[in-house]
Amino acid sequence: MKPLSELKLKVLDLLREDARRDPKLLATLVGSSEQEVAEVIAELEEDHVIVKYATVVNSSKLDDEKVTALIEVQITPERGRGFEAIAERIYLFPQVMSVYLMSGAYDLLVEVEGRNLKEVASFVSDKLSPLESVLSTKTHFILKKYKQDGIIFEDPEEDRRLMISP
Repeated sequence: MKPLSELKLKVLDLLREDARRDPKLLATLVGSSEQEVAEVIAELEEDHVIVKYATVVNSSKLDDEKVTALIEVQITPERGRGFEAIAERIYLFPQVMSVYLMSGAYDLLVEVEGRNLKEVASFVSDKLSPLESVLSTKTHFILKKYKQDGIIFEDPEEDRRLMISP
C-alpha cells in the first residue's frame, strides 16, 4: 500500500480527534475545498483506512457498568497460518472486543467485555482456555479507566494551593 498524502493524513488526524467534524470545518482547518475533503474521506472509507466511527463512553457515568478484562494468551502457532487462525477463532466470539498480536512474554492480548466477573471468568474457562492452540491465559480485570483513545475521563482537580506573593 502506498503512503497516504499529506492532506489525507491531516484529515485523518482531525477525524481521530473528533469524528463528528463536518467536511466544511475540516476543509477550513486543512486549507482545502469542502468537495476535496469529502472526496478524501470517501477514499479513506473505501480503502478501509477509516473502518468505523465510534463513540467513546465513560462507563463510570452509567448505572449499567460492564466488566472489562485484558487476557494475556500464550499459544502454539498453527503450521502454515501462524497466529492468524487462532486469532480469528478468538475474535469471532461476541464477548471479544479486541485482539492484538504482541511481542514479549505472551502472544495475544485479548480484550473481553461481560456483564459481571462471573461471565468473563466463564468465557475464559469454557471458551478460550479449551482451544487447542491455547497454552495458558492470564486475566487482568480493569478496575477503572482514566484515559481511553486519548480522552481523559476524570475532570482535572482544581489547584488548591495558596498563592504566595513576594
